[in-house]
Amino acid sequence: MNRYPLWKYIVIATALVLGFFYTLPNYYGNEPAVQISSDKSAVTVDVGTVQSVESILNLGKIPYRSVKLDGKSVSVRFSDVDIQSKGATALREQLGESYIVAQNLLPRSPEWLTHWGALPMYLGLDLRGGVHFLLQMDTKAAFSKAMERNASDVRSSLREKKIPYDSVARQGDQVRVAFPDAATRDKGKDAIQSRISDLFLKDVQDGNVPTLIASLRPEALQQRQELDIKQNLTTLRKRVNELGVAEPIIQQQGLDRIVVQLPGIQDTARAKQILGRTATLELRMADFTEAEINAAQQGHVPLGAKLLQDRQGDGGTAPILIRNNVVLTGEYITGAGPDRDDYGKPAVRIELDARGSRIFQQLTRENVGKRMAILLIEKGQEEVVTAPVIRGEIPNGRVQITGNFSADEANNVALLLRAGALAAPMEIIEERTVGPSLGKDNIERGFNSTMIGFAAIAAFMIFYYRAFGLIATTALGVNVLFLIGTLSLLQATLTLPGIAGIALTVGMAIDANVLIFERIREELRNGNSPQAAISAGFDRAWDTIFDSNITTLIAGFFLFWLGSGPVRGFAVVLCIGIVTSMFSAVTVSRGIVNLTYGRSKKLAGLSIG
Repeated sequence: MNRYPLWKYIVIATALVLGFFYTLPNYYGNEPAVQISSDKSAVTVDVGTVQSVESILNLGKIPYRSVKLDGKSVSVRFSDVDIQSKGATALREQLGESYIVAQNLLPRSPEWLTHWGALPMYLGLDLRGGVHFLLQMDTKAAFSKAMERNASDVRSSLREKKIPYDSVARQGDQVRVAFPDAATRDKGKDAIQSRISDLFLKDVQDGNVPTLIASLRPEALQQRQELDIKQNLTTLRKRVNELGVAEPIIQQQGLDRIVVQLPGIQDTARAKQILGRTATLELRMADFTEAEINAAQQGHVPLGAKLLQDRQGDGGTAPILIRNNVVLTGEYITGAGPDRDDYGKPAVRIELDARGSRIFQQLTRENVGKRMAILLIEKGQEEVVTAPVIRGEIPNGRVQITGNFSADEANNVALLLRAGALAAPMEIIEERTVGPSLGKDNIERGFNSTMIGFAAIAAFMIFYYRAFGLIATTALGVNVLFLIGTLSLLQATLTLPGIAGIALTVGMAIDANVLIFERIREELRNGNSPQAAISAGFDRAWDTIFDSNITTLIAGFFLFWLGSGPVRGFAVVLCIGIVTSMFSAVTVSRGIVNLTYGRSKKLAGLSIG
C-alpha cells in the first residue's frame, strides 16, 4: 500500500546527490585573492603578466599560494587578508594604471568541483564588508541640459532650411523663437516639427513679434530621464571596474536613484572620488604624413600637435600624431553600439544630435581621405580609442567606425563612447561602511541562529512525534541541503536578510510535516489501520499544504517584484525555500516512511506519539 515505484526513489536519490554536490563548495569556503585584469584594448593579460606579478611579489617578499592565468585575468591567492592587502598595494604601484587590481574572494573548492560549475554562494556587503552608496540624479540639471540642446537643435534646423529668425532664447523650461513675420513663423514651425519630435510648439504674439514657444513633451521628458539614468548606470559600472571591486552591485532604485555596493572596499574617500569624477570624449584630426610622425618620434613635434599611441591589429601600438584642436566632443553623441561593416567585420556605430551632425558633415566633407582620432580623456590622460580614415562625407549624423576590432572590442569601444561621462550630475545622498569584522560577526550570528532554531525544532519534533519526528527532522535537513545547493547553483548573493530567509524557511518547512502527522493521528483515532492512516495522512493533507505554500509563494513573488536590494534577496530565498520544502516535506519524508513501514503488511502501531 505504501511503496514508491523505483523511479521515485531514483529521483530522490538524484536530487540528494546534486544537492550535496552543489552545497559542498560552501564547506571549503573562500580564500583572499587579487585579480589583475585590464579594460584597455592596447593592454593584454597573458603569461608575461603572470611572470611580472610573480617577480613583483617575490621582490617584495610577499608570500602567496599561487599565481594563475584565468582567461583574461590573473588570479593570485593568499593565506590571509593582511597579506592580500599588501600584495594588492604592491601590484597597483608596480603595474601602473594600465591594469585593474581587484581584491577578491576566490573559492577554495577543488578543481573537479569548479570544473562542473559547483561554486560557493557570493557574500553580500553586510556579510563581507565594504561601502554602500545611494546616489540621486539631478533631474533639474538633466532637464536644463536637454533644453539647452533643444535650443541648439532649433537653431540648426532653421539654419539648414535657411529660415530667418530674430532670436532663439531659453527662458526657464521653454525655448522662445522670435520671427520677423507670421508667415516665416509658420515655415519655422514646420521645419522644427519635422526635425525635433520631442517638442510641443505653441504660436504666441509677443507684442508685435510673432513667436514660437517650444516646450518638452511630458513623455519625451520621461524618456530622456530614463535614458540618462541608464547611461549613468553604464558609466558607474565602468568606473567601479577601475576601483578594483569584485562582484559589485550597481542597480537602479526608483526613477532617479542608483544603489552602488562595493564589497571589500573600505576606503570611502577613494570610492567617492572615482564615482564622482568626470570623463570627456573628443574628436580631433590626425592628418599628418608619415614623415611628420617619424620626425615627431625624434622629438620634433609640430606646434599644436601631440604624439600618442594607436592600437594595431596585431595587438601592438603605433605612434600617431594628433592635433590639439578639438573639432567635436562627446556631448553631441546620443547613442553608440556595436555594428558590422560591409565585409561583415565588427565595427562601432555612433549617433550624433542635430548640431553634432552638422559639424561632422562639414568635417568629413572637407577631410576625405584623412585620419581623425576619437580620444577618451580622464584625469588629464588621453587615450586613443580609435583613429579611422574618413572615406566620404557623412550627412545624417550616423557614423560607422571601422578598425582592428574583435566583436568584444567593438562592444567595449561602444561602451566607452556611451559611458565617457555622466549624462546628468549625481549626488551621494546616503553612504555607510560595513567593516570586515562586522561582516564576519554577522555570518556567525546568522549561522548560529539558524542552527539553534534547527536544533530546537528537531528536539520538539522528536519529543512530540517520536520516530516520525526523526523522519521529519531528516527531511528538514534535506530541505536545507536543497536550498543551499540551489542558491549555490544559481550563484546567488547571500545577505543577512537571505540568512533570515533560510531561518524562516526552516521554521515554515516543518509545518507540512505537522499537518501530515496530525492527519495520520486522526486517522488512527478513527480506527483505520496504520498503513491506511499513513496513506490517508499524506494524501489528504496535500491540498492544505499546497494552498498554504502557494499563498506564501505569491507574497514572496510580489516582494521580489516590487522590492529592491535586501528585500529582493529575502524574497528569493523565501520562494526557493518554499519549493524545496514542499518536495522534501512531502516526497522525501514519505519516501523514508515508505522504506520504514511500507514493507510490513500488518503493523501493530506507529511511533508517532
